[in-house]
Amino acid sequence: MKLGYLFSGQGKQFGKMGQDLYQQEPVYRQTIDQASEALNMDMSDATVFDNPVNTQVAIVAMSTGIERIINQDFGDPVGATGLSLGEYSAIVAAKGLDFSDALQLVRDRSHYMDKAGQDHPGKMAAVLKTTADMVDQAVKVGSKKGEIYVANYNTDSQIVIGGSIEGLQAATDYLHEHGVKRVVPLKMTVASHTPFMQEASDLLAKRIQDVSFNQLAFPVISNTTSQPFEVNTIKQTLIDQLINPTHFYNCIQQLTQLGVDTVVELGPGDTLMKFAKNVVANDHAFHIDSVKTLNDFRSKAKLVK
Repeated sequence: MKLGYLFSGQGKQFGKMGQDLYQQEPVYRQTIDQASEALNMDMSDATVFDNPVNTQVAIVAMSTGIERIINQDFGDPVGATGLSLGEYSAIVAAKGLDFSDALQLVRDRSHYMDKAGQDHPGKMAAVLKTTADMVDQAVKVGSKKGEIYVANYNTDSQIVIGGSIEGLQAATDYLHEHGVKRVVPLKMTVASHTPFMQEASDLLAKRIQDVSFNQLAFPVISNTTSQPFEVNTIKQTLIDQLINPTHFYNCIQQLTQLGVDTVVELGPGDTLMKFAKNVVANDHAFHIDSVKTLNDFRSKAKLVK
């Protein structure tokens, strides 16, 4: 089994997430307690962990705790990637960034994104069962009415667009007129991974200069470049990530080119695992966000050849 890690981004967090792992897994408990110390708040308390203000740090803490459990059993993966926020968890797993430093950086990043969203609100929608060329053309047409951009290339047939209400509506109308039936509005008040996040990107650029990064122990594929992070450019890539589209589908393909044949999503939800099933075999894709899914992975991973 040649394992690749997929680290969850935002969107699938749920109430009391990680509480069962905290009770039953000592390594996970130690990780959350370390996060509590780094952030100076009790991350073992579900009301704190689940508070929307703390979503980004909670996901990184949870993902790191799960990764540390899996690492004990299986060692380092062949490679890893994450969706947006998940890249920070992946870099921590690869020893490229100290866990406590990452939590403090991510806490500030979430504040920067909130501020940018308040100052420059936007909307997003997922376009299903179409092509990148069709979406690109819709964005081109929509931009005549208002700012609109491609934000996420999740798979070769699921692409997220974001921007102004007017631009999004015009792009949606174009897609419907050209036979695309499903354009699903997302419950977002910010247009992540578009120029609407420029303010957050500028603030992160100042903040990240004080952070020390190390050589990565295994390849972590960037959503922004679709290539492994390099220690000498990692800061700029993370700054650029906020205002550029993610290319998660390309990241999965890069992992398979490294030799990965089995993927496991670490953190809340199974979205990335489902995206990966477009590339790897269904019975070689897993997710872990609870004691049940952890034990399921432990038992089934032994059967994967």
